[in-house]
Amino acid sequence: MTWWIAISEIVRNIGLVAAAFVGIYLAWKRVTATSQQADAALKQAELARRDHVAELFTRAVGQLNHEKLEVRLGAIYTLKQISLDFPDLAEPTFQLLSTYLRESVGAYGDREPPVDVREIIALLKDRSVQKCLWVRNLRVRSPASWTSGALSCAEPI
Repeated sequence: MTWWIAISEIVRNIGLVAAAFVGIYLAWKRVTATSQQADAALKQAELARRDHVAELFTRAVGQLNHEKLEVRLGAIYTLKQISLDFPDLAEPTFQLLSTYLRESVGAYGDREPPVDVREIIALLKDRSVQKCLWVRNLRVRSPASWTSGALSCAEPI
């Protein structure tokens, strides 16, 4: 009879070990599925944010030629914030503003340019200074495309 009790305990222990392995496997599958679901939710949120930024960018570009100064300034500040929040969109934003200055703004002679034009110039100048400082800190030669007008990375800041 004792051998029967010993065998039943061995079978019971093997069953417990097997149940534990099945439980661990099911828990691992559940954690993996939850992790994948969380990653998908993060990607979806990032895509929604990028879509919102694309909408803001498009709206701001359309408002650059608005007749009211306040609307144009709002568009400039929106583009500036987009360039700060999304570094991968910074270069296209500054290229857009540079092109806008070249194509849309007339000669002012001795007169001071309007506030929105001064803001764009200040923004582009600040960006050039930041790039020059970044290049100097890394001790890398600046590409020719990083110079803008009178400001060059080779000149002292």
